[in-house]
Amino acid sequence: MRPDHRLLRQLGELARFLGPEALVTCVDDGPGADPLPGGRGAEPEAPADPEAAVITGVTHDSRAIRPGDLYAALPGTRVHGADFAAQAAEAGAAAILTDPTGYDRAAATRLPVVTLADPRARLGEVAAWVYGHPADRLLLIGTTGTSGKTTVSYLVESGLRAAGEKTGLIGTVEMRVGDERVDSSLTTPEATDLHGLFAAMGEQGVTSAAMEVSSHALALGRVGGTTYDVAIFTNLSQDHLDFHSDLRDYFETKARLFTPEYAKVAVVNRDDRFGRALVDMIEDRGEVPVTTFSAEGDPEAEWRAEDIVLGPRGSTFRVVGPGGVEADASVGLPGPFNVSNAMAAIVGLIEAGVHLHTAIEGVAAAPGVPGRMERVEAGQEFTALVDYSHKPGAIEAVLASLREVARGRLTIVVGCGGDRDRGKRPLMGEAAARLADAVVLTDDNPRSEDPVAILGSMLEGVAKVPREERARITVEPDRAEAIDLAVRRAGPDDVLVVAGKGHERGQYVLGEVLPFDDREVLAESIRRRLGVPDPAARPAAEPEDGPAADPAEDGA
Repeated sequence: MRPDHRLLRQLGELARFLGPEALVTCVDDGPGADPLPGGRGAEPEAPADPEAAVITGVTHDSRAIRPGDLYAALPGTRVHGADFAAQAAEAGAAAILTDPTGYDRAAATRLPVVTLADPRARLGEVAAWVYGHPADRLLLIGTTGTSGKTTVSYLVESGLRAAGEKTGLIGTVEMRVGDERVDSSLTTPEATDLHGLFAAMGEQGVTSAAMEVSSHALALGRVGGTTYDVAIFTNLSQDHLDFHSDLRDYFETKARLFTPEYAKVAVVNRDDRFGRALVDMIEDRGEVPVTTFSAEGDPEAEWRAEDIVLGPRGSTFRVVGPGGVEADASVGLPGPFNVSNAMAAIVGLIEAGVHLHTAIEGVAAAPGVPGRMERVEAGQEFTALVDYSHKPGAIEAVLASLREVARGRLTIVVGCGGDRDRGKRPLMGEAAARLADAVVLTDDNPRSEDPVAILGSMLEGVAKVPREERARITVEPDRAEAIDLAVRRAGPDDVLVVAGKGHERGQYVLGEVLPFDDREVLAESIRRRLGVPDPAARPAAEPEDGPAADPAEDGA
């Protein structure tokens, strides 16, 4: 999403903004040069003064070029963006940003070229400049952590709405500009898309936004040029070690968000050991003020949740803050970890200037988060939930919280994704086998890997749980069959959670995305068990002597 109104920005001004390392050149091959491949019918004219070239947008995707764009041709793991420079020029790019290894291919287009040693590292700054630094005109609250980013962002957005703000939301499930929803492909968009989105938000009257900030985004510079009014840390546990070298690298990458480059104020969970380490790091630096919270009664936290009452549909608690301030609060999502998420949102909102009672009301009013402890109701006598938990810490938190409210057996259907952190697979298997009564191991998103090998890794963790303490284990690779099996076994007052995919609507298998939504499959399985017809199914056809169908009403 981009703004409709485009600023006119000269390339020379961008070069001066970037400083002396930015080199602006343009190769004029003369009138005898060959036209560009793909042919616009005539070769482009090299401008007499490349610094006078006007740019009106920026993108890193050659397929998304609009006339007047600056094309960011970045080095990648498999190909270089400069390989698509001619395609970008053909689509109307006004100039190209690249590194020295991409220069020759970019220059061959005869468009002006801006060369930087590491353009990805500065792409956020570039995008912010092109769109006139739109993030500076928004109240921004960013959340990072292994688990809870999505939930906290939804709760924060609800609190901002309660405060009278017109809001935006950026995250794993979706992006929202006011009431307009856009599907999301990344937890945190690429820098060029992010600042275009900020500009579109401002153009449509959005005054504040809540967003998730992933470790990938911090490592790859996607949030460059963005400073958050409040940055929130939820927790950290093993994940993404296919991308980060180890857990310390993962933590240190997350910690970048809590520096003056990215944050004005930090809000940190003291219940998490990495949160406590982060507080020490921030306070040692002395550059960003930090406020802490606890849902476990840590007396050193400025804000605490006390008198917590957990329930199957949510929790109530009392917020206790500095100077003896107190207020009753609630969150409509089950589990102690959602009390922590609610505290993160409430304290983040307070630090952003929202009144305590308004923050509490907004969080309580949040309708829920797609695929996060989302209930599936089809008239059954047991509790059925779908959750996005796909890492060891999240599996432990979900099962521990459900154990507190389950009156019957606790069953989890879970798998692990392929082509991702292999080290967490046995840990997830062990957590499930240790904390549930019954476990159905199944495929998640196997991608290019052998699903049997993934399940084998999970079983290595299962075997670490003593037999007498181990849940009943079933292996059913077919995910739909696994869900159906768990539903058939469920008894009154049992709790069944289908974990791993949450809001996702597809299953990634060997380069294909097969339609699959855990919520729909679970609901269909429950209805099948109960003998209840699918409400979305078409009614049976009328007898031949009955009324004829109206083609217009039948969707023809």
